[in-house]
Amino acid sequence: MFSFFLLTVAATVQVQSQLLPGSCNFESNTCGYMSDADFMSWTLNGDGRFVMVDASLEEGQDDEKPHSRPQRENRGILISPVLDLEDWSCMRLVYQITGSGSLQVQQRMEGKSFDRPLWNSQTPTDSWVISSVDLHSTTEPYRVVIEGRPGESAGSSIAIFEIHIIPGYCLECDFEESHLCGYSNQWNTNVNWYVGGGMAQPLQSNMPNDHTYNNRTGHFMYVDSIYAKTFKEVAKLVSPMTTVPMSGCLSFQYQRGEEKGNLFSVFTRDQVGQYQELWRAGPENQNSWTVNPGEWLPVQVDLKAPYPLQVVFEVAFNSPRGGRVAVDDISFSPEFCSADTEPTFDPSIANCDFESGFCQYTQDYTVGSPWMRISIKPNIFRNGDHTTGAGSFLLAHSRLGPRSGYVSRLIGPTLPGNMKYCLRFFFSLRGFNQTDQALAIYLQYQTSTQERIWALGEKSRGLWIATDITFQTSHPAKLVFVSTCRSFWDCGSVALDDIRLSLGDCELTAGLQLSVPGHCDFEAGHCGYIQDKQGDAGDWVWRRGPTPTSYTGPRGDHTTGLGYYMHIEASPMLPGQNVRLLSRPLRGSRGPQCLRFYYHMYGSGTGQLSVHLDKGSDDVLLWQRSGEQSIAWLRATVEYQCDLQHQIVFEATRGSSVRSDIAIDDIIFESGPCPEIDIRGTNTSGTSNEIE
Repeated sequence: MFSFFLLTVAATVQVQSQLLPGSCNFESNTCGYMSDADFMSWTLNGDGRFVMVDASLEEGQDDEKPHSRPQRENRGILISPVLDLEDWSCMRLVYQITGSGSLQVQQRMEGKSFDRPLWNSQTPTDSWVISSVDLHSTTEPYRVVIEGRPGESAGSSIAIFEIHIIPGYCLECDFEESHLCGYSNQWNTNVNWYVGGGMAQPLQSNMPNDHTYNNRTGHFMYVDSIYAKTFKEVAKLVSPMTTVPMSGCLSFQYQRGEEKGNLFSVFTRDQVGQYQELWRAGPENQNSWTVNPGEWLPVQVDLKAPYPLQVVFEVAFNSPRGGRVAVDDISFSPEFCSADTEPTFDPSIANCDFESGFCQYTQDYTVGSPWMRISIKPNIFRNGDHTTGAGSFLLAHSRLGPRSGYVSRLIGPTLPGNMKYCLRFFFSLRGFNQTDQALAIYLQYQTSTQERIWALGEKSRGLWIATDITFQTSHPAKLVFVSTCRSFWDCGSVALDDIRLSLGDCELTAGLQLSVPGHCDFEAGHCGYIQDKQGDAGDWVWRRGPTPTSYTGPRGDHTTGLGYYMHIEASPMLPGQNVRLLSRPLRGSRGPQCLRFYYHMYGSGTGQLSVHLDKGSDDVLLWQRSGEQSIAWLRATVEYQCDLQHQIVFEATRGSSVRSDIAIDDIIFESGPCPEIDIRGTNTSGTSNEIE
């Protein structure tokens, strides 16, 4: 018994010695974690052991001193000490969301105005739960920022019990700690994964030694068929979700008995619940505990996780005599298991905005008319491209060729097989009495066969419309964009721009786009932008679709063509009156910052749009446009530098008539100088087109 106690203490000491800076148990202090004074306070529980942010506590303080300070946002910001962790590490967070609310973990780099989101949850919990967050290797010091937002329902609060940062990857686990590294059993009525080994196991048990310590006191995970009652009872052991892109070699040890009575497999599962098999135990590598009870079998399998994934260890039994399966010592290496493994495919080779040519796309000139590369300068009659409003796009047009109809085929680069992709592109349609053949997308295989994965269903009213398509290739294939016109009189033109390809389901890609720091497309609200009520004669309005006044304002947003944007409605305002939209306070930075956004200034009485840098006592004009610019959305780029906390202000001034609606959309802040030049409207009534 004494030797067992020593082994247990040794294991505990080893775990504690692995803890990196930034770890905290909140026993009697916060270990250097500090609350941001501009927001609600995180408070240490009177008995220690956890910190929490609670809206009711703040309300009580405000009642005692109603004029001592302004009302703060309903969120608490907890900031870690500076962390200098050059190697990959894993943060395990034990937390609880009571009532309603949200918890987010972010990474704050020195000199950056925006924090990078790492993980978030809005799911209420009945007890303490654990989450794992991968911290990517970096040579720059940073801080971890934890943002808790208690909900408005009574009794809502956010609490953190423990923060442990350890070296290595969050997928790795030897199952020696009670939290099991965030691995969880997906509950099944009859068969489940359990912790094996340790004191709880009787000496006469036929359980094996664990792999980590090769003794009865170490731990592992196992599943037993003894309680299986129906055909193919399934038990699942699920890893934490990866939080950053990663690829390499996944290793683990396993034992398996009665191989004819069970099926042992390892899968990946993405955030939309779709599975892909990584490995399956076969008859050539079986092991019976009755023959070799102490032998663990090693497995190595290549893992590619370009988007968030879970690893699922799944065992299916066909009877109560299906035996047992055990797993231990899961590890990960950034190097692939085999030198012959192809690196993770980079889907950006299929991206193209057609500003500098056709990228890696080619045309099939044997079947009809080619796609033409067109550039339309800003004007008040015809839309320009989607990328900048004044750049290039592709056009298939029944009136550009000598024939009465046409077939235009644009062929992309080869995509590897057995992968899932998300394709996003923008199209715009004019004419076409029947749209089913106006634009379609095919997968063209090396066998010369093709498969249609999308076809245009309805007209787009001359707008740039975003389309997302999730597809999977069984074999290497090429994307082919096809526009077909059989009759001159039934056709019109179809335009194509901004093709983007990513790995995984489009639902996953949409989630990643929402998490980009400093990016606001107004699809989910105002993103923290607020109205300046001092001296404002009106409001910026959150809108979808065309503005109420004819011959002014956009007909749709820039993001998707069917989404939301912000605009001023000139009708209730007087000439010269202005409205101001303020960003949330932004941290200063040492280097230059680049602000990009899209603006729409169409209408004979259009006034003025300007961007200001507000540093409290000082207001600096950064950018300005006056008068009618274009019927298209135009891209603006503004470079500035400010080492103090500041706000960016969008100010719109009403022009001479009601045809003075002004709109903005897709605001993006980026570190570093702006790479592109600004786009200006022509303020002319003519058009100037270029055709390649």
